Amino acid sequence: MRLFDCDHCGQPVYFDNRNCVHCGYKLAFVPEKLAIMALEQDEMVAGPDAPVADPTWHLFGDLDSKVRLCANSSLDICNWTVVAEDPNPFCPACRHNRLVPDASTEEGLDQWRRISQAQRHLFYSLMKWNLPRTNREEDPQGGLVFDFLIDEIQPDGTVKPAMTGHEDGLIAIRAAEADDATREQIRISMNEPYRTMLGHFRHETGHYIWDKLIRDGGRTDAFRAVFGDETMDYADALRRNYEEGPPVGWQQSYISTYASSHPWEDFAETFAHYIHIVDTLEMARAYGLSIDPRRHGELAAEVAFQPYEAASAEQLVRAWIPFSMALNSIHRAMGVPDLYPFILAPAVTTKLQFIHDMIQENRRQHPGATWEAMSGAAMATAV
Repeated sequence: MRLFDCDHCGQPVYFDNRNCVHCGYKLAFVPEKLAIMALEQDEMVAGPDAPVADPTWHLFGDLDSKVRLCANSSLDICNWTVVAEDPNPFCPACRHNRLVPDASTEEGLDQWRRISQAQRHLFYSLMKWNLPRTNREEDPQGGLVFDFLIDEIQPDGTVKPAMTGHEDGLIAIRAAEADDATREQIRISMNEPYRTMLGHFRHETGHYIWDKLIRDGGRTDAFRAVFGDETMDYADALRRNYEEGPPVGWQQSYISTYASSHPWEDFAETFAHYIHIVDTLEMARAYGLSIDPRRHGELAAEVAFQPYEAASAEQLVRAWIPFSMALNSIHRAMGVPDLYPFILAPAVTTKLQFIHDMIQENRRQHPGATWEAMSGAAMATAV
């Protein structure tokens, strides 16, 4: 993630901003530009029997670049736009949703807003690399779709928690985990060092990416050479993990204890961490951060490269380790948990390199579309 600038006044603005705090201009994230941009509303012309219910906007200073706000913006759930001629009322992130929290309740609306914030951060990365993200209209059997599930109240009053998981492109997220207290309670009970809504999105999407780029992309043999044989019984592997715990010395080969349970989980965990590292380094670069502790030159680092276009996982790791150590130390000075409580062993870096190569190869094969191409495609669809 990076900083943005208000097109109208130049004030620094952020990914979740809706308005510029300096000049008051309307702001929105324009997916085709991968940027927060200032908007100006078009003049609304309508007859007495046809009021305009869905006003259009244009990018600041560009009358021809017309957009609408995502339909979920009316509930302050989303701050993304849709190309004006696109018949779909939802932005490229929200259109993947199937079951959502009940926005008529305060609890449901709050959950949905928190969930959407994490989901939009995920889609920023997917779109930055142009990774697969077909929806169910485009791919009815394996398109990416999200169900945000509520817990089930049993007849005796006990709560049956909804399960977070993935199956054939369907990602289920337990909506209750949008609540910090609930999620932290689960993290402690499962003895996890890290658990966030964004982490769930990135991990579960890793399973979807495995289907698209490994299983369907002809990379199975290469995957097995790095992560192991995924044909081993999955249910038995998870049972063994929960009953017996991780193998001795797991830190030398895996990013987390859960990654050690099965090659599928190892891939999903590594994929999630690859995005954690890249996206955080992009923000560090946006702030111009550098690490140069006196008398400890081996810990010096700066992000003098575009993390989303890094040459290798090794380049990312060389920058990430000093930054994460510094950030962990700052967190400890405030008495809060480490920001990144993980160790990147050489074997993990090898797995990160596999993820890196896979993403960059797919990116070369499927370069992202330009604003003009996206707008033209939407116009063609509308016509």
